[in-house]
Amino acid sequence: MGTDLSTTPRLLDRGRYRRKVQRCLDTLARMLTDGSFSFPRKNIGLEVELNLVDERLRPSMTNSAVLDALDDPSFTTELGQHNLELNVPPRPLAGDSALQLENDLRAYLGKAAATASDTGSTLAMIGILPTLGHEHFDQKWLTNKARYSSLNDEIFAARGERIALAVDGAALPDTQPERLRSYAESILPEAACTSVQLHLQVAPEEFAAHWNAAQCLAGVQIALAANSPFLLGKALWHETRIPLFQQATDTRPEELKNQGVRPRVWFGERWITSIFDLFEENVRYFPGLLPETDTEDPLEALESGQAPKLSELRLHNGTIWRWNRPVYDVVDGLPHLRVENRVLPAGPTVADIVANAAFFYGAQRALAEDERPVWTQMSFQAAEENLYAGARKGFDAQLYWPGIGWIPPDELALRVLLPLAHEGLRRSGVSDQARVRYLGIIERRCLARRSGATWQRDYVRRAEDRGADRETALNRMLGRYLDLSAAGEPVHTWPLAD
Repeated sequence: MGTDLSTTPRLLDRGRYRRKVQRCLDTLARMLTDGSFSFPRKNIGLEVELNLVDERLRPSMTNSAVLDALDDPSFTTELGQHNLELNVPPRPLAGDSALQLENDLRAYLGKAAATASDTGSTLAMIGILPTLGHEHFDQKWLTNKARYSSLNDEIFAARGERIALAVDGAALPDTQPERLRSYAESILPEAACTSVQLHLQVAPEEFAAHWNAAQCLAGVQIALAANSPFLLGKALWHETRIPLFQQATDTRPEELKNQGVRPRVWFGERWITSIFDLFEENVRYFPGLLPETDTEDPLEALESGQAPKLSELRLHNGTIWRWNRPVYDVVDGLPHLRVENRVLPAGPTVADIVANAAFFYGAQRALAEDERPVWTQMSFQAAEENLYAGARKGFDAQLYWPGIGWIPPDELALRVLLPLAHEGLRRSGVSDQARVRYLGIIERRCLARRSGATWQRDYVRRAEDRGADRETALNRMLGRYLDLSAAGEPVHTWPLAD
């Protein structure tokens, strides 16, 4: 979805587009059979979505001004005018790469924060900005690029009605559960969901094991790293991004949901044996939202010795938001495959982000290389239920794990997954210094049972106990959050007192 679309009138020839997507799929199948992929080493990559806020800590619709002042290709637009995205250059996983990643992230974000300040804005790295209001979902706040307006129009054309936002919350301590019932007339609720996306380049024959392992990890990942507990003034899930993103991009009216039509934000429905399974499902189940075609014949390009762009297949894949997405890409004329992990929220700090990444990459490798893979011992439905349980209740969730049964996520991490993550990082050649630093942050977060979400929820509850109304409590909380986030100490160390 990073490629902009033509601003000239287009003939939306869906039949032609469908045929071209199928030809791309056929080309991918041949490439997988022929061994056409480059795999010199396991590279990792990372994207961080960011918010901009004004002096009142409300969304600041200034991304164009900030990007113009930054003049840095590592930063780009996102859906809403209060969003930015940072794309960190890929790097190997081995050695001290994670330590360097932390330093690079601090440098990038420091530069962006200084530039935003010059334009009257502050950078906020958080899963959902708690000061968002209904007025910020007005279509006029879409970033002024053709791909965003086209995506908005196509989703609403397919849906045929307003987007319903409906979430039943997890109660704050000693209170009744809250619920959100609202509507939106644009897809801008999606812009409320700011995430960290982790990429891992893998060999074709290793892709299925790494994707299956990522699916198994999704529930515990999100429970330990939740950072999105408030939306439109309501205390909802610990990671409200999960239901909000699904609802904000849903092309299905109620009748199609009742028929079992699949949502475009999707966990999936089965374990896989090849990356081809995922792309083939995309083509079979989902109509094109943005049916743009180019002039390349992918089979002819492959037969002439070039790496085909597979433009239509990649564009189609970019409008199906799997929580673990397959990626085909071409860099310096060489094609490769990646797993893109999309479950994590942005923030709270750079150290937390890198710790979350280290935990994922280490545990994923260990699970992928296990002689008896965990996904052969649990149903796919159990992995999906873990995702929603972890997102809804955070540390208070009960997750299913083979050989154990039901277990809280912190206990699962401490007993099973952190030892596996240590072993996976060792096998990946990660330095002891990096491994101990970042997995130590996850360990201490589990022992403290404090994530960004629990800190936000506890802070707001304490502020309300002292007489603040919800709007004031959220504003105070965000101000303190931004100070602590900028200071950089991991969230498990954050105090609740002002």
